[in-house]
Amino acid sequence: MTELHQQKCEACHSGAPKVTENEKIALLATLPDWQAVEVDGVEQLERQYTFKNFKLAWAFTDQVAALAEEEFHHPEITLEWGKVKVRWWSHAAKGLHKNDFICAAKTDQLLSSE
Repeated sequence: MTELHQQKCEACHSGAPKVTENEKIALLATLPDWQAVEVDGVEQLERQYTFKNFKLAWAFTDQVAALAEEEFHHPEITLEWGKVKVRWWSHAAKGLHKNDFICAAKTDQLLSSE
């Protein structure tokens, strides 16, 4: 099976299927630093990254934004001094879709490519 970070997001439509509980558990096992959280009744994937300073965190935020545009799948990104929190979820599915796990894996790859 192709690793998540090598896959591409598929176009999502209103009512797109969410991942099942078993799929979520299996996919999360491949993303150990991510967790499923509920925000305003919507399940999302979240991870916080830490950096030595604001400038490095900002540069990472720019990379995540470029990834989001490339995949046409857009997260919530919170930038603070030395920290970046990223949350992926699928608006059309109103929860977690496989696209979110693909983008989470690609976000992690941004660090390993530095």
